[in-house]
Amino acid sequence: MFLQLEDYMLPCLNKQFFGMDCLGCGIQRALSLVFHGEFIAAFKMYPAIYTLLTLAFVVAINFFYKVKYAQKIISILAIVNIAIIVISYVIKMNQII
Repeated sequence: MFLQLEDYMLPCLNKQFFGMDCLGCGIQRALSLVFHGEFIAAFKMYPAIYTLLTLAFVVAINFFYKVKYAQKIISILAIVNIAIIVISYVIKMNQII
């Protein structure tokens, strides 16, 4: 029998203890949605999912094959990811209030 990814998701301790989302809330569900082919729903769940996957791909490729400008690409992707995560978090928190 095929195991569901949702059966192994970790709970958000920040949400359990403090009652509010953290910056990473939704990433597991978004990744599950990507694996199920629901790409728009994944983006709505966690807007940084595709840039994070791109960053992970570049880091993995650079691990096995040294890419000429990998450090610069990784740095730019990291900054873009941080910006997307923080901006989407602020927007989400403003919608809740």
